Amino acid sequence: MADALQPTASHYVNGGYVDDVAGEEMPVIYPASGKTIATVHAATATIVEQAIASAVAAQRDWAHLPGRERGRVLTRAANLIRERNRALSVLETHDTGKPLQETLVADATSGADALEYFGGLAASLTGEHILLGEDWAYTVREPLGVCVGIGAWNYPTQIACWKAAPALACGNAMVFKPSETTPLCALKVAEILTEAGAPPGLFNVVQGMGEVGASLVGDPRIAKVSLTGSVPTGRGVYAAAAKGMKHVTMELGGKSPLIVFDDADIDNAVGGAILGNFYSSGQVCSNGTRVFVQRSVREAFLERLTERLADAVIGDPLDEATSFGPMVSERQMEIVLGYIDKGREEGARLVTGGKRLDRDGFFVAPTVFADTTDQMTIVREEIFGPVMAVLDFDTEDEAIARANATAFGLSAGVFTRDLSRAHRVIGRLEAGTCFINSYNDAPVEMPFGGVKMSGVGRENAKAAIEHYSQLKSVYVRMGDVEAPF
Repeated sequence: MADALQPTASHYVNGGYVDDVAGEEMPVIYPASGKTIATVHAATATIVEQAIASAVAAQRDWAHLPGRERGRVLTRAANLIRERNRALSVLETHDTGKPLQETLVADATSGADALEYFGGLAASLTGEHILLGEDWAYTVREPLGVCVGIGAWNYPTQIACWKAAPALACGNAMVFKPSETTPLCALKVAEILTEAGAPPGLFNVVQGMGEVGASLVGDPRIAKVSLTGSVPTGRGVYAAAAKGMKHVTMELGGKSPLIVFDDADIDNAVGGAILGNFYSSGQVCSNGTRVFVQRSVREAFLERLTERLADAVIGDPLDEATSFGPMVSERQMEIVLGYIDKGREEGARLVTGGKRLDRDGFFVAPTVFADTTDQMTIVREEIFGPVMAVLDFDTEDEAIARANATAFGLSAGVFTRDLSRAHRVIGRLEAGTCFINSYNDAPVEMPFGGVKMSGVGRENAKAAIEHYSQLKSVYVRMGDVEAPF
């Protein structure tokens, strides 16, 4: 199987695979076994130059195509992804360790949705006509140029498509750098776009660590940078992009609140908490890892949560019966185990889990802490693993104030049967992507992104068009020009 997973070459540039073995070796580790399944090389300066130069050349002609022609390419790519969903999902599972049960429905399919949605929008990207008495003005929506996409390791196929689809729909080209931890999936996205009719160079994939990303972000030919990653990484990339006054989208981390009121349907609330803490083994930026439960229903919530976590099927991610897989890497596993130790040290009550599982790979048991306080490390810092902190609260105002007492602002959720309260509370929560009686839904039709330290800009929906295009305004005078001299 390892031979089958080895890509044709490390990078996809100018419509085909290329390599430069002078670049540093990057082993691809299967998280369920800890074994190397493929090896790629980091991009050298030569590869980066080829990627940017070919993107510049491709973008000029692509931008002049009618929007409906660009849209057809994206729609064909979406159809190809759906036809190959199983193969792409198996690759995603090897790349990330996520269960096939999950990748079959949440990864390549989500990427296809994005390509299809923005393919449909491409022909509608028009300006407006503005009457100004006898004079008038009009606006033209123009592409930015060459965009850089920098991906995270938790959703490599989805993130590549979420960034490529609006960028290409607007007439841009993109150079995409996957996470060094999960480098395989984006290569297949590039292959499929070429097969669908994208011109060579329009979507290039280059591998590498931070220095490769820095060389892309710092290049003067790059007009926009879109990053999905941690807050520290985002700060650095944002600062580097600002030096060149580049457009940016920053989709960063969070420590999001999930508030469960005493009138909530407990099973639904527990289901939302499971989706917001243990899906993808907790490796989701929008996760609601601070679960505020009204005091009168706390024990009922914890009891039902513990019962349902016992039903998690932990095992081979390629077995479709498996519902909970490993952490993406040994390093991430050690980070999570360190936070679990910190939770114990600071006095949180371990309800369930709290350990590495005795099996090959990087498995950490679904972990729940209760009797936590707002000052505990596991409550304040993003863990990015299967660790839930349950906090008690008494009043609505208290829950809102404590939920907002964080530098993050990516997501928030509320479970209650009182819809007036639900909308009232959501209206006061400082978060960009919110949920009522649900959690972690991410349809392409809905904008996704955060506030405060959780990011800048939005992905998906029509809002993304604003972040991958710019307006040119034109004033047209119909009469004589008056001047003071």
